[in-house]
Amino acid sequence: MDIREYMSEHRERMLNELLELLRIPSISADAAYASDTHKCAEVVANHLRNAGADNVEVVATEGYPVVYGEKMVDVSLPTVLVYGHYDVQPADPIDLWDSPAFEPVIKKTELHPEGAIFARGACDDKGQFFMHVKAFEAMVATNQVPCNIKFMIEGEEEVGSVHLEDFLEAHKERLSADVVLVSDTGVIANDVPSITTGLRGLSYVEVEVTGPNRDLHSGLYGGAAPNPINILCEMIASLKDENQQITVAGFYDDVEELSAEEREAMAEAPFSEEAYKKSIDIGAVEGESGYSIPERMSIRPTLDVNGIWGGYTGEGAKTVIASKAYAKISMRLVPHQNPEDITAKFEAHFKKIAPDSVKIKVSPMHGGQPAVTPTESPSYLAASAAMEATFGKVPVPVRSGGSIPIVSSFERILGLKTVLMGFGLDSDAIHSPNEHYGLFNYFKGIETIPHFHAEFAKRHG
Repeated sequence: MDIREYMSEHRERMLNELLELLRIPSISADAAYASDTHKCAEVVANHLRNAGADNVEVVATEGYPVVYGEKMVDVSLPTVLVYGHYDVQPADPIDLWDSPAFEPVIKKTELHPEGAIFARGACDDKGQFFMHVKAFEAMVATNQVPCNIKFMIEGEEEVGSVHLEDFLEAHKERLSADVVLVSDTGVIANDVPSITTGLRGLSYVEVEVTGPNRDLHSGLYGGAAPNPINILCEMIASLKDENQQITVAGFYDDVEELSAEEREAMAEAPFSEEAYKKSIDIGAVEGESGYSIPERMSIRPTLDVNGIWGGYTGEGAKTVIASKAYAKISMRLVPHQNPEDITAKFEAHFKKIAPDSVKIKVSPMHGGQPAVTPTESPSYLAASAAMEATFGKVPVPVRSGGSIPIVSSFERILGLKTVLMGFGLDSDAIHSPNEHYGLFNYFKGIETIPHFHAEFAKRHG
């Protein structure tokens, strides 16, 4: 039996096992779901054992555990380290979901005529890392494992992988490999395969603006007392100029400017502004002057408010001037920008622009280094050949606007480059209500991954 026959015979089970995994609310950011997150790690470990992995272990960290497993078929063969994460984003706002976030349903859509799984984590990253487990199962069951394969599935990616670097340092020998394979990215379209060759970094902060020592009556004090919510809004509005450039002093000092030739090559990837606007239901795009929409989303840094709150937000009216106002702000970074440096520059700038009437606190939350992967390496060429074999087209190299902080850690600590061979779509609503993942994409990933291992073993040798 070959791998495709095995997939066909076990297709329904492979789908149902993913649906069961998606029912576990493994939300790493919320301590209320700690037991579910630990349970998810154990479930993942059992799936690895059942797939044929050896030495499977749920390894404790100071946070959520890392699931490890391996299949060492021959020490003379190359080794692929597969990375993924079993934790997911919170489901909020829950009332915007068409169906419960942790009760997966399959529905047909315009982009997914075969059907898509709607659930939190369906694409990011349970559906994508589980492809590797099922592809591995098929390779083991058909006696077609062409290289050594190790798995490292963590539970804190959605909160910055805060304990993973310590894990890498402590387990360097166990994690020794020739390349890291990650499916936490996507393709341009189901008929336009692509491989991600770059990721933006991240600086994420929370700001707090404090005015009076208590909430005040807006009639008795309004007009004289500082209003932290008003002031915070004014400060945030000033963080970009009329050209949508970020005004933080020194923010662009280390930004890599791509050559005209590189930008022309990027422009060859298909992109429709009208389709983009339709997909998110907007009337017009915004962004930094002088750059195309795909460039704004990939090779340029950004600053966005991710949340803002303060004062009374309950039902009805309460005439109050709040004592405090808060916001969460993320900055996506490009190669050569350092997250710690950008965070320090943001903090200095934010305090500088604050009026004397308020006090400012900036709390760094987490960050990550930007990363660029080579397109001439045996691992990239193996991924390209694998996707060409299953999609029937040579994949397009693209840079992603997202961040996977651990990629730079793999290179710095383990000395390993990463291949980002994902199968999701931009329209899959990751981190949003109604996240989903196409059945086509799930099974295309399972079909493609064995080709990668075979091609890498051949090319590395």
